[in-house]
Amino acid sequence: MTAKHLLCLAWLALFLSSSAVAGLADRLSERRSAKAVAALGGELLADLPYGSHERQRLDVYRPLQASAAPILLMVHGGGWAKGDKRMARVVENKLARWLPQGYLLVSVNYRLLPDARPLQQVEDIAQALSYVQQQAQSWGGDPQRVVLLGHSAGAHLVSLLSADNAIATRFSAKPWLGTVALDSAAFDVDSIMRGKHYRLYDQAFGTEPKYWRIASPYWRLQPAGAPLLAVCSSKREEACRQADAFAERGKQLGRSVQVLPQALSHGAINQQLGEPGPYTDAVEAFFKRVGAVPKPALP
Repeated sequence: MTAKHLLCLAWLALFLSSSAVAGLADRLSERRSAKAVAALGGELLADLPYGSHERQRLDVYRPLQASAAPILLMVHGGGWAKGDKRMARVVENKLARWLPQGYLLVSVNYRLLPDARPLQQVEDIAQALSYVQQQAQSWGGDPQRVVLLGHSAGAHLVSLLSADNAIATRFSAKPWLGTVALDSAAFDVDSIMRGKHYRLYDQAFGTEPKYWRIASPYWRLQPAGAPLLAVCSSKREEACRQADAFAERGKQLGRSVQVLPQALSHGAINQQLGEPGPYTDAVEAFFKRVGAVPKPALP
């Protein structure tokens, strides 16, 4: 056997070993998540496919006695290029708060850069929403009482989906109750790209001004649609500035957009949601205002 053949076999062995380790890590993560959910009186339905791509998967965390439960559909962040639906900061505190109350939580993965750019990623979220609404009753959820949540890049995606109902309609998604954008800072992509900005925006949105406009919730915003709560970090000036401008645009169009500034870091706005305190109370008040309230348990 030649040295070249031996090298090829070595790389193959390394690849298979890495894949096995990754698979084991996924299984261990799923087991830990399932145990944590069981301790809260719920059940995990893991890695349900809403599309054919390996990233088009979602997890469902359901109360065991769920019946017509309101649904919180969570979209992770990661600069449109990374992140995962099962990260602790994405689900842990939200589960601890809202699963025992009778909410059903769905956490979604979607295609990432470079395989898919934001306009394709938002189509993944629309497809996931449609799938959730179609399957909701089999999980004990109410397909008519869905609230979208997203953090960072995920906040941009749920805001874009909420701005223009035509995106959801293409995937047969039905209207939902409301949207919570957790520290997006990317409502007006066009204005971001025309000024000094982080390199990650170039990777996501490219160099074409036309793309910047159609990827902007600000410019796509329509008069009709679900109310939106824009949580922004007052520690990041651009985040609340973008949120305020988006709310003003909503006011001009007669669209309900509320801004909730928080003196928290970008990461803490995601991680601390669900912890006891005024911040979580304010977001929960939004759930109730739009009608996402669990029905009382039967005696």
